[in-house]
Amino acid sequence: MDFGYHKLYIDGKLVDSISGKRHSVICPANEEEIAQIAWAGKEDALLALESARRGFDYWSSLSLSKRTEWMTKLRTAILEKEHELRSALVYEMGKTYEGAWEDIEAVINGLEWYPAAMKNMRDEQIPDYENTHTHKMVHQPAGVAVAYLAWNFPLLNVGFKIGPALASGCSLIIKPSALSPLSAYMIGGIMHDIDFPPGVVNILCGPSREVATTMTTSTIPAVLTMIGSTATGQKVIADSTTSIKKLGMELGGNAPFIVFEDADFDKALDLGIALKFGNSGQICVAANRIFVHKSIYQKYLKAYVQRASELKLGHGVDERPDMGPVVTRKDRDRMFELIEDAVSKGAKLEYGGKIPKGMEKGNWIEPSVLSGMTPEMDVFRKETFGPVAALMPFETDDEVLALANDTEFGLASYIFTNDHKRIERFSKDLQFGEIQVNGVKYSIYLPHGGIKNSGIGHDCSHLALDDYLVKKRISVAI
Repeated sequence: MDFGYHKLYIDGKLVDSISGKRHSVICPANEEEIAQIAWAGKEDALLALESARRGFDYWSSLSLSKRTEWMTKLRTAILEKEHELRSALVYEMGKTYEGAWEDIEAVINGLEWYPAAMKNMRDEQIPDYENTHTHKMVHQPAGVAVAYLAWNFPLLNVGFKIGPALASGCSLIIKPSALSPLSAYMIGGIMHDIDFPPGVVNILCGPSREVATTMTTSTIPAVLTMIGSTATGQKVIADSTTSIKKLGMELGGNAPFIVFEDADFDKALDLGIALKFGNSGQICVAANRIFVHKSIYQKYLKAYVQRASELKLGHGVDERPDMGPVVTRKDRDRMFELIEDAVSKGAKLEYGGKIPKGMEKGNWIEPSVLSGMTPEMDVFRKETFGPVAALMPFETDDEVLALANDTEFGLASYIFTNDHKRIERFSKDLQFGEIQVNGVKYSIYLPHGGIKNSGIGHDCSHLALDDYLVKKRISVAI
């Protein structure tokens, strides 16, 4: 598959980088080049910042209804290119074609939902107890926003940022990951084709030390928002202190998936598989550490291994696999290292742990299952971010609560039980930004955010608008 050459989108134009450099986009399924993109440098980042500054002046002056018209036009144009965009996701990141719809859906939902959410934002009236003034709090767009995106959901991450940024009145610079920049560049092409107002959105990718550092240290951005690793988030925070900026960050996760003895067994099994091997395990809310009550542990483990062994691996628009490759050879090798570390510390490899036969080319690894996980193992401590499941039995509620919270991360967590007192206790005491009980639901209108080292602020829901708005108090003497 050849997707050709795609240019930077700066100031409403498709342009080559100033240096003329290009970057190859490699398919993780076969290690073949599928596209080239213009490869930005420091000078391109500076141009994008100035463009976004001008774009903010224009966009923030438009009424919400006018901004909504443009967002609706963009949404329509993206839907018309759905197949091309989904295909790009399949080949740049190794997604299944069905799985790629989640990315498209996030973009179109974000462009539709956030104008309505912004319309529902109301000024806050503050009472004056001496009856000398009237007071109100009003919302205004913060300014230029810069978004750094992770590679695992290239367009979903665009949707999480472009919706609230544009609805609020901010201009936006998008820097996709160098591992999966193609679909984001294609969005730039679509915006160019519909004559989207210049400077309101700019899209470029290049070396982080040149592009990201230039934008992060600039005093132009009012907002820095990102989806990525905790280590990257810490660097962005440190580099941002050249001026006071609003920060919104969805960072690493290490989700506990707790199955109690009274759980709906089949549901806990179905979701335990889906949340571990969906998107090849490359999800921040993946079931990272699976804790199962001792009384049903062997039954659950046996069923889990059976289900993992039945997953179909494959790649391509016409294929209908359950799981694709991981994104890079380095990430695949990291899976082997996690397995080796666990086994050396007493775990048992129940299934997988090898390159599938006939799939030596590309970044393939079998869905893998480890039993006997302990806190000393890397699979317990680190975010796996790949198709390696690790299971561990527990006996008491106190024990599993302590194990679940024994992590620096605090994004998602999952519990399966029908005991209402237990649900109440774990909902209160689990140290995670999301507690999902007896099921899983994510949507554009539901807040998505973490605590501890998993982030600041929220993606999705009306709370995401907080990252792009500032509040002003207006007091008028009577």
